[in-house]
Amino acid sequence: MNSLNRRAFLGAAGVGGLMLATGVPASAQGRAVSTVYIGSFTSWGTPPGPGFVVGSADSVSGKLTLTGGVSGIVDPSWFAYSLDGRILYSTNESATGKVTAFSLADPLRPRVLNSANVNGAGPTHVSLHGKHLLTANYSSGSVSVLSLLADGKVGAVTDVVKHTGGSRNSHAHQVVTDPSGRWIVVVDLGTDSVYVYSIDTAGKLKLNQQLVLPSGLGPRHLTFHPNGKFAYILGELRSEVTVAAWDATAGKFTPGQVISTLGGAKPPENYPGEIQISPDGRFVYASNRGHDSLATFVVGEQGKSLAFVSTTPTGGTWPRHFTLGPGGNWVYVANQNSHTINWLPRDPGTGKLGTSAGSVKVNSVGIVSFK
Repeated sequence: MNSLNRRAFLGAAGVGGLMLATGVPASAQGRAVSTVYIGSFTSWGTPPGPGFVVGSADSVSGKLTLTGGVSGIVDPSWFAYSLDGRILYSTNESATGKVTAFSLADPLRPRVLNSANVNGAGPTHVSLHGKHLLTANYSSGSVSVLSLLADGKVGAVTDVVKHTGGSRNSHAHQVVTDPSGRWIVVVDLGTDSVYVYSIDTAGKLKLNQQLVLPSGLGPRHLTFHPNGKFAYILGELRSEVTVAAWDATAGKFTPGQVISTLGGAKPPENYPGEIQISPDGRFVYASNRGHDSLATFVVGEQGKSLAFVSTTPTGGTWPRHFTLGPGGNWVYVANQNSHTINWLPRDPGTGKLGTSAGSVKVNSVGIVSFK
């Protein structure tokens, strides 16, 4: 399957349903219950998802219970949070790309503040940088910068930068701020590149580096090591992680080790979806869509290298996204095509994952997130 028909395939796959429980489970003695925010695709999948869903997760059992949601939210595919945790921002990954701001004054009952056009199509990722919001727009191959108002609402677009060149059409897939807070980093699947921009107080971007990676890698997402000196770039089209040294002073990457997300496995097809690092910087995880597993790596040389450990089945199919729960004892996986969120136990000391301990049904699920 090539990159051009990938999304058509995703939209046609899978069946399932959503069952909403009522109420939040009572917190047992010694247990913590965390609020979970879930995004699902309302225009992809058969049947489509419910959009924006709220749930709660038990820290001991890992059990995720769905408790409600916000109706009418189109294709919420990625979330970002204000520094104080009071506002959630969601992409609306539609042809007329938008972002929506939610108040979390009552975490169990998010309230829409406003929505705004990003002047780009298919925003797949959103992040914050000071008083600005940034989106990576997959379908239009662009990056948008929007102002943030004092009350947390999304304001006007201040800049849009479109990527060009490469053997395929541009598909910007992720936009983040580097650990130093100085640079904007954009991962573009279509141009096989990672772009580094500076940003001024007016919200204007200026290109500082285009790191061109091997043709056909299809870089999708990256994650930085907590020490701020290395990043791990996940390739969607070649099932590889590239370790890159990061110079925050110069704002430049230097590529290094390349390692497979599959070990010795050779599935008929595989398209990695998400990559994350444990907060202690000791373990990196990546999802394999097709092999339907999470790959575990041990981090070595203070971030410079990765060693493949194993793959663990996700308990479902097409793991688009996953996240470590609070405390690091559980990993929650959004299995898009089996329409389930599965929770897998994790040993924080060894990084080892166990098989799925349970699941909850959410049609066309795209993201599961703790603020």
